[in-house]
Amino acid sequence: MSKDSPPTTDPTKMGIGRSIAVLTSGGDAQGMNAAVRATVRVGLYTGAKVYFVHEGYQGLVDGGDNIRPATWESVSMMLQLGGTVIGSARCKDFRSREGRMTAACNLVKLGITNLCVIGGDGSLTGANQFRTEWSGLLADLVKAGKITQEQASKSSHLNIVGMVGSIDNDFCGTDMTIGTDSALHRIIEVVDAITTTAQSHQRTFILEVMGRHCGYLALVTALSCGADWVFIPEMPPDEGWEEHLCRRLTNQRARGSRLNVIIVAEGAISRDGKPITSDLIKKLVTDRLGFDTRTTTLGHVQRGGTPSAFDRILGSRMGVEAVMALLEANPDTPACVVSLSGNQAVRLPLMECVQITKDVTSAMDQGRFDDAIKLRGKSFENNWNTYKLLAHINPPDTKSNINVAILNIGAPCAGMNAAVRAAVRMGLIQGHTMLAVHDGFDGLAHGQVEPIIWTSVSGWTGKGGSVLGTKRTLPGKFLEQISQNIAKFNIHALVIIGGFEAYVGGLELVQAREKYEEMCIPMVVIPATVSNNVPGSDFSIGADTALNTITSTCDRIKQSAAGTKRRVFIVETMGGYCGYLATMAGLAAGADAAYIFEEKFNIRDLGVNVGHLLEKMKTTVKRGLILRNENSNSNYTTDFIFNLYSEEGKGVFDCRKNILGHMQQGGTPTPFDRNFGTKMGAKSVLWLTEKLKECYRHGRIFANTPDSACVLGMRKRALNFQPLADLKSDTDFEHRIPKTQWWLKIRPIMKILAKYDIKLDTSEHTDMEHVINKRATLGK
Repeated sequence: MSKDSPPTTDPTKMGIGRSIAVLTSGGDAQGMNAAVRATVRVGLYTGAKVYFVHEGYQGLVDGGDNIRPATWESVSMMLQLGGTVIGSARCKDFRSREGRMTAACNLVKLGITNLCVIGGDGSLTGANQFRTEWSGLLADLVKAGKITQEQASKSSHLNIVGMVGSIDNDFCGTDMTIGTDSALHRIIEVVDAITTTAQSHQRTFILEVMGRHCGYLALVTALSCGADWVFIPEMPPDEGWEEHLCRRLTNQRARGSRLNVIIVAEGAISRDGKPITSDLIKKLVTDRLGFDTRTTTLGHVQRGGTPSAFDRILGSRMGVEAVMALLEANPDTPACVVSLSGNQAVRLPLMECVQITKDVTSAMDQGRFDDAIKLRGKSFENNWNTYKLLAHINPPDTKSNINVAILNIGAPCAGMNAAVRAAVRMGLIQGHTMLAVHDGFDGLAHGQVEPIIWTSVSGWTGKGGSVLGTKRTLPGKFLEQISQNIAKFNIHALVIIGGFEAYVGGLELVQAREKYEEMCIPMVVIPATVSNNVPGSDFSIGADTALNTITSTCDRIKQSAAGTKRRVFIVETMGGYCGYLATMAGLAAGADAAYIFEEKFNIRDLGVNVGHLLEKMKTTVKRGLILRNENSNSNYTTDFIFNLYSEEGKGVFDCRKNILGHMQQGGTPTPFDRNFGTKMGAKSVLWLTEKLKECYRHGRIFANTPDSACVLGMRKRALNFQPLADLKSDTDFEHRIPKTQWWLKIRPIMKILAKYDIKLDTSEHTDMEHVINKRATLGK
């Protein structure tokens, strides 16, 4: 797609003489406002005129005051608001050709030929139809005398770019749609609250979540809360599920569990296509088991509330990509949707995605449920497979005679316990004996090792911190004692969950293999730290929870600053030398600047930032937010920056400072961290099991190859195992950060959205990708 645009294009001139309209359509979703804000600000940055279309397609048809010019300031304070500020409406008029003709007339008169649509598949399909009919609509308008031939030739082609806003995550080709993560936040808040009351009374709770045609919300909720059963439309339960469900619930109670949780998607069906409702399940459980059972239907609570940090960043990144896609398009470019795959921005042909979304529905209608799961995409399929492994298999009677030890290293973070729980249960399912090591390498050296069983980890997914206990101590000084305890407890493999210390500790154990044969066992490091600074992974467990904590605090601070006017807040974040939290929170909270170690700054840069704020105070937006990573500069401390801003801003604005501290490490894990931790924990043990088979020789385990000690990390679009030794060359050990960090490339977006006059690098283009080939492989 972007090959038509030369890499040397000046992004600040790309939009001169062009007009872009942005509308939200269909059901609302949290994060839509972030997408609108980014589209408007990046559009203005490129020199284009940008228009709001209020009330979706209805506003496009009605025209007049519904299509208004957007300004920089008109999208201020939108980031933290749920729903859509510019309104959305279902529109019958646009479904008729006459309605679309009126809409075309309204756009042509304003010279708008670029349309950015944020909505679900119905809204995007409508946009594509509008685009394909465009030349015919214009010809009819000229015939009818509504527009001149000159107006028609000036607006001869309509460019369409879509962003998917849907809490159901039901659009194929995209990993996450705008609003899904926030909806999961709402659901998990309710699940956590319900769990406490259910445990008090030994109850069974049935929770119905949205998802008429897509079970994503139900599936991830089940993974994130360790539910006993989940019903989703893509995979109805097997015949005789009623007996199976009752047996499962009875077994859980027999194991000492005081509650049962069942998650139902509103579109759940049985194999013969009949609806499975929460009331039907309640009747079954009450009649057959006599359990005290309650149902809760969440409804529109899931659509409401403030967007999560992820949805704000997703919306902001998509808005930037959408504007670039519109301005780089030519008449032959198909309408596209912009999305994220892993952490990569992608452009996908709109109608290919719509077609696969329709294919899922027809696969379900025809009873091809395995195909339906595959068509949903890799992310959905991985979630389903992990859920099946953790929920649907009882530990085997035959033991593997393998002992796997699990330990937490470094500072605690939310999601560590979810990873431990998944690793323990996956190990037990494989027939292994699982061992819990308390207090990290310290505990391993001092023999704080004990068996951990299935029920020991019940309810751990939602617990913050580290139940096993964690310390920053490295193994170097205890190698003798550690090797003795590995032999004493007959440990055959290690799962090390933690931050940079876990990585360095793993390296020390590998280096010690030369001297201590006991260290010649497979080991895996799972990155878990709020700092997100472990080499080999784009994301760490715990970083999302910390990011949401910072973002919600910044929202409150901004609200305070907006009330008092002319006030600038300077907020210090954690992260060690890694600027991930400061940068991402800056993007999610709409900060004016974020100072980090990786991007050097001097007194002149600080002066430019102060000058920028002095200019900002002349507008209607009379507040400022500055983030500073704790180790960004040893001389330009938070106090120094506070004093500088206070002095330079005298008479124009006053300053306040906040150091967030350890609140960033606490709290219950977000849905992302629960789900990510669960998948990482399960995958690590499956990998260890295979490695143990490879390393089993002459009746014992001997692993001394580099690939027998790995970091399990998220890289671009997949979970990969990378040898610890191979990552050394990409590690800055002095500052405890990887040398290459993907998120540095999105820092310019934060600056552009804060109205800094900088150049956005457009040389690294996002080409159009194709998704349709997935269908061919399923033998349609």
